Amino acid sequence: MTGAQITMLAAMAAYLFLMVGVGIKLSEKNETMGDFYLGGRQLGPLVTAMSAEASDMSSYLLMGLPGLAYLSGAADVGWTVIGLAAGTYINWLVVARRLRRYTEHTNSITLPEFFSNRWGDKRNILTLIAAVWIIVFFVPYTASGFAACGKLFRSLFGMDYHAAMIISAIVIIFYTAMGGFLAASTTDFIQSIIMTLALAAILVFGFTQAGGVAAVFDNARALPGYLSFTQTYDPVAGTAKPYSFLTICSTLAWGLGYFGMPHILLRFMAIEDDSKLKLSRRVASVWVVISMAVAVLIGMVGLGITKEGKIPVLEGSASETIIVQIANLLSTHGIAAALLAGIVLSGILASTMSTADSQLLAASSSVSNDILVKFFHVKIKKEQALLLSRLSLIAIAVIGIFLAWDPDSSVFGIVSFAWAGFGASFGPVVLLALFWKRSNRFGAIAGMLTGGTMVFIWKFAIRPLGGVLGIYELLPAFAAAMLVNMVVSLLTPAPGEDIVKCYEEVGKMD
Repeated sequence: MTGAQITMLAAMAAYLFLMVGVGIKLSEKNETMGDFYLGGRQLGPLVTAMSAEASDMSSYLLMGLPGLAYLSGAADVGWTVIGLAAGTYINWLVVARRLRRYTEHTNSITLPEFFSNRWGDKRNILTLIAAVWIIVFFVPYTASGFAACGKLFRSLFGMDYHAAMIISAIVIIFYTAMGGFLAASTTDFIQSIIMTLALAAILVFGFTQAGGVAAVFDNARALPGYLSFTQTYDPVAGTAKPYSFLTICSTLAWGLGYFGMPHILLRFMAIEDDSKLKLSRRVASVWVVISMAVAVLIGMVGLGITKEGKIPVLEGSASETIIVQIANLLSTHGIAAALLAGIVLSGILASTMSTADSQLLAASSSVSNDILVKFFHVKIKKEQALLLSRLSLIAIAVIGIFLAWDPDSSVFGIVSFAWAGFGASFGPVVLLALFWKRSNRFGAIAGMLTGGTMVFIWKFAIRPLGGVLGIYELLPAFAAAMLVNMVVSLLTPAPGEDIVKCYEEVGKMD
């Protein structure tokens, strides 16, 4: 191992120890299951904003977006960024305050629990269905995060994939199991800062290696369709391909996913004062737009560096390692540069861990609180509840490790599918729960089942047919779930007086 690699590894190790330290420090603040899963609703506005976005972006920000821009140019990645940015802002503007107030008014500490409390579902059928969907989509999603960590260390230092993956998973499990939601949110806040530093450092260094800003854009303009939003560049043929209106709509549909993301919605529920959500919204929206724009620029800069012959040509999924390649190039410029490269690589690690910890919490809450306590009515004492929460988290993480055992497993395909699953199964239910008084539990059950099931059907049975049917599964599944929810609600008895009264009381708080 070279001196530069040792320096980078030391920086990354220091980062991992910092995360463990945060978990240990915050463990003493967890006394109840509510503390463990919602932090006692004590998050400040900055931590709320940045932890929500760090848990949202995952390694897609530092690997997926730059890699996509590197390969095909502005269209695919540009419309994706527009959809994600719009979804982020609308979610904070429309959903955040109402959800914070409604969940407190109904004494709900998880999203599945809120669904049952919202519609007076005494049998907790809604809680069970929502919890099952969370486990179905989040456990493999978490596994993809573990796999990304293993692949990162393997590609950088030649470490054994399984050893690197397990060590990374243990660190995430430890600080999350010890500190719960507060640890996950606090480490996510720290990780968002590291991700920001990584993006800035790589962008500045990349421009210097590619010959400057003008050289980067001259190179991009020379490629057919590369900078167009109605065409996309084909790196194999070296020609432009049309980017249809239907494809644009399909790509923009990524923004719909935000309305159903449990790990993001939990941040809305946990802020200490809903009047501070305006500040959180502004911070989150600005950070998301700038960070995604920089990530796209890095892909274009990386293409310029490739043209200069300073890094190899990256094809297919290898394009997702563009930041890793630039960081390796940076590490050859002395010890200080290698240390900075280690911070950059810690940013990639942070982007993965910040999502994995939130997913672990959401999935474990579904097992311990929503299924065992709420649905099966398992009677446990206060101190036993906290232990059950931690054991559930560890058990789910172990399953995730087994699912991530294959080093060739896809990472971003799983992310895309899980995003669609949550967006379609929960998004329409959340929106109608908050803003439609006539909605009832029958509609919510039907809509939730339709959304999750339709994602599977469209992904594996309809989308492969191609043509106009080859769109992202989130769009048709979301529309079907919304329609079914509304139709079933109108065809079945209206909600009772207590439910309507609760809805109106929350509405008067606006």
